[in-house]
Amino acid sequence: MNVAVIGSGGREHAICESIIKSKKIEKLYCIPGNGGTASIAQNIDIDLLNFRKIRDFIKKNKISLVVVGPEKPLVEGITNYLEKYKIKVFGPNKFASKLEGSKIFTKNICKKYKIPTAKFEVKQNRKQSLKYVQNTKFPLIIKADNLASGKGVYICKNQSEATKAINEIFDGKFGIAKKILFEEFLLGEEMSYFIISDGSTFKYFGSAQDHKRVLEGDKGKNTGGMGAYSPSRLFSKNLEKKIIEKIIKPTLKALKDKKNKFKGFLYAGLMIKNNEPYLIEYNVRMGDPECQTILPNLKSDFLDILVACCSNKLSEKRIDWHQRKSICVVLCSKGYPDKFKKNVVIKKLDKIKKKKNEFIFHAGTIKKDQIFFSTGGRVLNFVSTSLNFAKSRSQVFKTLKNLNWQNGFFRKDIGYKVIKK
Repeated sequence: MNVAVIGSGGREHAICESIIKSKKIEKLYCIPGNGGTASIAQNIDIDLLNFRKIRDFIKKNKISLVVVGPEKPLVEGITNYLEKYKIKVFGPNKFASKLEGSKIFTKNICKKYKIPTAKFEVKQNRKQSLKYVQNTKFPLIIKADNLASGKGVYICKNQSEATKAINEIFDGKFGIAKKILFEEFLLGEEMSYFIISDGSTFKYFGSAQDHKRVLEGDKGKNTGGMGAYSPSRLFSKNLEKKIIEKIIKPTLKALKDKKNKFKGFLYAGLMIKNNEPYLIEYNVRMGDPECQTILPNLKSDFLDILVACCSNKLSEKRIDWHQRKSICVVLCSKGYPDKFKKNVVIKKLDKIKKKKNEFIFHAGTIKKDQIFFSTGGRVLNFVSTSLNFAKSRSQVFKTLKNLNWQNGFFRKDIGYKVIKK
């Protein structure tokens, strides 16, 4: 069968690598793709928000399944649009995607369905917001309501920081802001929990821990993700039972009560406090870079699972995993997440020899005349799996040293909570 993956990041490269292993695949396309997907799929240069052009390409090339990687097209309604033309799409519809598209939408579901989450307040404008932070407790979490590529969250220690956050959000840093969300600060440890759903059935699809901050020790500015490890050190069957009963099932019921269902990946960003889960946020797709740590441990045929989801037959599929520890370290352009140079040559990349359980997923790259260039802030994802985290990370560092890209930097402490010095 012919398959198209939509997106251009490390997550989409990892998805393509997993799909291409299937015996069912005939032709794989990536829209628009990157330097890494170019070697296993045919990159197609179409804007991922140009739904009409994407539809025309899919029809012309007899594509049986579309897999949507990033959140923006999902929130904008690509699934609804393509399904009107009888095209099978793996990814939630526009309404279900509001779980990520609007943090306030999700918070209201939490309130109505008694889903454990941080206490919150919603303010309608700048004036209300500035008044609110004059008489509130700190630290305080302030969030832009709309999509912000993982960067619209502020942890404010005082009124001055809160005022700056409010002004940035209402000045349009993350798009037009109509409302703003204030949350109490929860002290605990974060964990990412994933399910895959066909709308009737859902199954576990991995756990992970992401490192969002740019500097070691989880300090500095928020980023799209500097690295991750899987499984989360907090994961246990006892905790999973609480996550499913208190968070996942009530959320899916909320959608069902609205005559809706969820098809695709649902990613619960959680805070674990005293072995109790609290929902921080939902993502309606695989995380990036969590996806890059989870998929290399999948034993089952990934394409088979995706097809089953789109045919409402997930209950018939068994999902098997390798019992390995996986670590992903993100190589970034110097200057990220602020200003950085683009179109810098990455020498020796195609000469790197990888072991069986090693992977290099491209994120911000392009390939021109057999030479790789950097095009983004997060450039490459180095992943290794083994029986322990220390060994996985050590292998990643060896590969990074072999590449020795002078325009890049990376965090050397990814997974520090699970690796004893």
